Amino acid sequence: MSGHDPYTYVTATIGNGRTRLDVSFHTAKLDVHAFVVGNRRPCLDLSSEEALVSITTTGCGQPVTEQDVALARKIFNAAARYLADCERLHAAQQTDALTALEPDAA
Repeated sequence: MSGHDPYTYVTATIGNGRTRLDVSFHTAKLDVHAFVVGNRRPCLDLSSEEALVSITTTGCGQPVTEQDVALARKIFNAAARYLADCERLHAAQQTDALTALEPDAA
């Protein structure tokens, strides 16, 4: 695998009676789906061929709480920031690539 190949990295750490899972998606080959289960529970899935992360409300089938709404806002704001950063960096990289192709003006 070269440094540019897409991949998903999943680790599990068990210590002090707790399990921690870390999932890192390093790929544009990511599926993202939002849906509602049983007209009661919103769900957000991020998945690649190697891993699936599901985010849903606190109580399975219980009413959506203020904390659930606050978390959804945090996810939305983080996704908006991610989009803005991707757009900004992509535009800068495109400009740099075009500048590199231009002959010297001197």
